[in-house]
Amino acid sequence: MTLKKSRAGLTILALILLLFCGLNRSLAQDTSAADVEFTEISSVPVDTPQKVTTLANGTTVQKKEAEKPAVIKEKPGQNEQKSLWAIFITGFVGGLAALLMPCIFPMLPLTVSFFTKGSEKGKAFRRAALYGFFIILIYVVLGLLVTILFGADALNSLSTNGIFNFFFFLLLVAFAASFLGAFEITLPSSWVNKMDANSDKGGIAGLFFMAGTLALVSFSCTGPIIGTLLVQAATSGALLGPAIGMFGFSLALAIPFALFALFPSAMNALPKSGGWLNSVKVVLGFLELAFALKFLSNVDLAYHWEWFDREIFLVLWIVIFGMMGIYLLGKLKFSHDSDLKYVSVPRLMMAIVVLSFTVYMVPGLWGAPLKSISAFLPPQQTQDFDLYTPSLIPVKGQHGTTVSSGPHKYAEIFHSPLNLDAFFDYEEGLAYAKKVNKPVLIDFTGHACVNCRKMEANVWPNPDVYKVISEEYVLIQLYVDDKTEVASADVVTSAQGRILNTIGKKWSDLQAAKFHANSQPFYVLLDPKTEKILVEPQGADYNPANYLKFLKSGLEGFSK
Repeated sequence: MTLKKSRAGLTILALILLLFCGLNRSLAQDTSAADVEFTEISSVPVDTPQKVTTLANGTTVQKKEAEKPAVIKEKPGQNEQKSLWAIFITGFVGGLAALLMPCIFPMLPLTVSFFTKGSEKGKAFRRAALYGFFIILIYVVLGLLVTILFGADALNSLSTNGIFNFFFFLLLVAFAASFLGAFEITLPSSWVNKMDANSDKGGIAGLFFMAGTLALVSFSCTGPIIGTLLVQAATSGALLGPAIGMFGFSLALAIPFALFALFPSAMNALPKSGGWLNSVKVVLGFLELAFALKFLSNVDLAYHWEWFDREIFLVLWIVIFGMMGIYLLGKLKFSHDSDLKYVSVPRLMMAIVVLSFTVYMVPGLWGAPLKSISAFLPPQQTQDFDLYTPSLIPVKGQHGTTVSSGPHKYAEIFHSPLNLDAFFDYEEGLAYAKKVNKPVLIDFTGHACVNCRKMEANVWPNPDVYKVISEEYVLIQLYVDDKTEVASADVVTSAQGRILNTIGKKWSDLQAAKFHANSQPFYVLLDPKTEKILVEPQGADYNPANYLKFLKSGLEGFSK
């Protein structure tokens, strides 16, 4: 029994780590298509509307008619394919975690024994495989319904919509409370009774209704996991994201039924049901609670509330994961927990991992970059007490002098990463680059773009990269998901008839119309005089050497 419990504990540890890494990978994909409001891109480049802009220094700039830029051809479906793979893996890991829920794990031997009792091995496997297929069918249809009901355009805009993000935050908090034992999320009992009655019909129809009964009965345990996966997939920007997520989830659920029907003797190796199943729920509840804070952070950044900064986020995570470690040691107990007579070695190992992660986050309160989780955290520039960023800034005069760029438009609402001298308006930054005769680095970014935060925390602080950006380029950061309304004089209408009345819409339209791209981060190296692209733009590249090579190739193109 001790060996079985040890195996179960190790399995739980692996699933928790995989689930956390899976969510991280799914959030930090190579493209953030969901962070932009999509604009239809015509085959002919669209000219940027002409308008007169008065800069902060009083200079009046007349925007010339844009020349036709080089069309950037992205490989069709490449980014979405990466996104779908990440969603599938996250869903599969979620399904493995759901198997260890108290509502499903005890049903595994009962269901398999139903298939194997009085049946030959081949027939039992066929019935179990068909049962698993129906499980997959039910959950995939659920994922498709999400896409059909919301529509592709709505799914693409969910990640930056304040109302939806706040709703998702509350939803995940409710899911976490359910896992922690505050209440159970159940479906009407009449649904379960009708489905169970139909499962007695036998044959293929009976197997289908058996799979439906499993989905309904186990909803109190799987509902929070399914809800989290659907929220994750819906905000990924991938049209088939919800369906792919549910496919991965249901596949992980279905495989054990078929395998144990084929090898019924392996059932003897499974640990018996017990209090450890509830511990799995509680640990997942803590993870749900931590994950929910990311959605609240997205809203705070997009609408400039400025009360949910990096320190507050880290304090909450430190408390949440610290309490998880204390729970694993048996020092924190919920009403539905069974007595823990002793702490097993696997459970102790889990507590060590969780508490070590908690201690790892503590230096972040003083500005430590915490590169391994930087994609989850609010930007470094929201840190009030930061001892890290000043250490990156070279001593004045160490690398020569630079021309002061003066006050910047929108500087009161945006803050440049790492104290770089960044512009937040395309035309203003372009005019300054012409004045100082430097190439432009355009960073199409977003508040909800996790890859952008990862680049700013892992690549830009590199001394060589930081030196080139700060001294050789004029940095222009354009937030495509910002909800701040522009002044009435700055409101324009795009060639497609869209009214660009917010900062985010303005730069989203510019990226799509001028550079034929809609992913973030998206880095464009531009000659400010001709507005021609110096080298082919690129997205996230977490290798500082590669990114430095990209920047230097732009300098070489500019000097020719």
